[in-house]
This record gives sequence, structure tokens and C-alpha cells, in this order.
Amino acid sequence: MAARFGVQLYTLREECARDLEGTLAFVARCGYAGVEVAALHERSARDFRAQLDARGLAVASMHAMALGDAAAARAFDGAQTLGAPLVVVPMGHPNRFESAAAVAALADELNAASALAQNRGLRLGYHNHFWEWRALEDGGTAFDALVARLDPAVEIELDIYWATTAKREPADVIRALGPRVTRLHLKDGPADKPESPMVALGDGVVDLRSAMREATHADWMLVELDQCAGEMREAVRRSAAWLALA
Repeated sequence: MAARFGVQLYTLREECARDLEGTLAFVARCGYAGVEVAALHERSARDFRAQLDARGLAVASMHAMALGDAAAARAFDGAQTLGAPLVVVPMGHPNRFESAAAVAALADELNAASALAQNRGLRLGYHNHFWEWRALEDGGTAFDALVARLDPAVEIELDIYWATTAKREPADVIRALGPRVTRLHLKDGPADKPESPMVALGDGVVDLRSAMREATHADWMLVELDQCAGEMREAVRRSAAWLALA
């Protein structure tokens, strides 16, 4: 089954805060099949789901810091109401990748959260940035150490822009991870330093097509622009047009 295209709504966080209904309608008009939820913008999960349903948008997954029993329970409650099958932990703080012991502790927390998710009929994933690829004391990378310790049930949502920023070829990372990569975050730009603004898909240096071809196990490929060199809605619209031709 081919992956579907969606938008991580963090991309349009300012627009959602001003006009949630209008922003979701815009996403649907662009041709995206669904969204990844990052925040509810003072709506209940039930109301948020109704707004998505009214516009024919599926929920690919949701981001939540679901680490620790209480935080995980809140996240999973929201995911079940939204109809999100996958809860993705959006980041581990950079200091959690400074040593093998710190990486192991994070992996154990993710494994525990994954077990809780499975008890609720849900799945858990992890979303990378660039700092996961720092070298550890044994010469390996923190990312490899994390993946090695994670339960295989913990899925990887690979952000190919941040992998590129870390001087990795996203297609190589996806190939090594195989079926564990069930989501891609698609973004483009210079991929040189964290503060550089991003651009519409196809306008930067990221090898999007190779990564997309390699990600045969990904159910969703999600546009996420943390910041943008131009108007964000236009970048989202142009990214949809690029994906239609990719």
C-alpha cells in the first residue's frame, strides 16, 4: 500500500491558533490526506477530531511527550479520542545523547511507554533531530545506540531534514532501519545549521526522492516545516504540488 501524504500541524501552529477550522480546510484543499497532530489549540480532543472529520482529514499520528506513566496516560487518552494509531515522542533533549548511559536510560523509558501504548491498542514511535548522531565514548553514534536498545515495537519517524543536517544520507538510514521506519517527516532547505529557515519541498538540498523511494514500510509521509523562509501557507501548498508530481 502506498504511503499517504499529510501535514504535521506544528508547521501551521500559528495559523491553527488563529483559525483552526479555516486552516484545516486549507490543508484539505491542498490535497493532503491527513495530519499529524501536535497540539489541540484549546479544543477538546473530541472537538478536534470532529473538525478533522468534517474536512475528510485522517489522523496519521500525534506528537506527545509520553514518557512516564502519567504523561503517557494523558497522551494515550487523547490519541484514542482522536483516532491516532501512533503516538510519537517528538524529541529527546540533547543531553540525553551525551553518553551511552544517558541513551540507555532514554531507550528504557521509550520501551516502557511502548508497552503501555500496546496495552491501550496503540503504538509508540520516536522522532529524531540532528543531535542523535553525536559520537559516544565507544566511537559509535548515539542514534545507533538508541536503536539497538529500543524494543523493535518502537517505531521510527525519520525526519530526513535533520538526518541530512547531521551529515547522514536519509536513504541509507532508512535502508538500515528497514520496517521500523513507518513515518517520514519531509522538509527541505539548506540543511546546514538548525537556525536556517526551511523552504517548500523541492526547493532545498535534501534528497527527498531517494528517501521516499527507500521508505517502503512508511504508511505516511508528513510535511513539517519548523520555520520558513517565506509565507508558511504558500510553502505548504507548494509542497503538496511537488508531492503530486514526485
